[in-house]
Amino acid sequence: MDQLIDYIKNSPQLQNLLILLAGIMIIIIVTRIIKGIIPKYIKETNQKYRTRKFINYIGYFLFILLLLIVYSNKLSGFTVFLGVAGAGIAFSLQEVIASIAGFIAINFSNFYKVGDRVMLGGIKGDVIDIAMLRTTLMQIGDWVDGDLYNGKMVRIANSFIFKEPVFNYSGDFPFLWDEVKIPVKSESDHLYAKEKFMEILNRIQGPYADKAIVRWQKMTEKLMVEDARVHPTISMSFDENWITFTLRYVVNYKRRRATKDLIFTDCLEAIRNSKDKIKIASAAMEITAFPKTDG
Repeated sequence: MDQLIDYIKNSPQLQNLLILLAGIMIIIIVTRIIKGIIPKYIKETNQKYRTRKFINYIGYFLFILLLLIVYSNKLSGFTVFLGVAGAGIAFSLQEVIASIAGFIAINFSNFYKVGDRVMLGGIKGDVIDIAMLRTTLMQIGDWVDGDLYNGKMVRIANSFIFKEPVFNYSGDFPFLWDEVKIPVKSESDHLYAKEKFMEILNRIQGPYADKAIVRWQKMTEKLMVEDARVHPTISMSFDENWITFTLRYVVNYKRRRATKDLIFTDCLEAIRNSKDKIKIASAAMEITAFPKTDG
């Protein structure tokens, strides 16, 4: 035992290593204890996530600071080494460096944040984590119709924000414009149909539109964007086959499918209660003559 203690006393390298390991253990234990007590004081999920991330970053910072303090007498040689190897490191780790730069850009700009619905690299989903190198999405769509989760978690390099467009469905305003189309027969009472469909839109999405217009007005003040209509609208078109009503409205980006279900259900009920004033159109083939055959 005495020999081991003497060996440690006479070996500065081993002393530095033990100090470094002890410091790392203390940092890990303290950060885990703090993260363990966070749920007791912070109930909101988004704030809880951000606090945990902040504690992780503090831990990384303390580790780097400890490393610099322990090996401060070797920094000059280490700097020379980095200068020589810098070109090779930059070339071989260019994707990693681009991802780190993307991480910085994501956190200090308005690309997206945790909880946003985005499309990155052709993958659409909700952002559930933003790490140093990759963003994790809970994917929606793909083999599932509509904006529903399919169960896949996708990790995309942060460098994608410099290579491809970033589609954010919930950035400065949490709503989208959506529409449904309803075809009715030409002999239907189009004025009555339009009135009924508008009543349905106003009942289902009118209150939400009143809230959304406030957010949209802030957008028009902040950015150079057209002052579009936010309240529900109905447009009509017709041809030789039928009349098509297009019901346009704003909807929360997470409730597109559910809202369409409500609108279609109420519209179908209104059509059935219209006493044939509104008749659903459908494609039909009319055979006017049969070709003559021998025999």
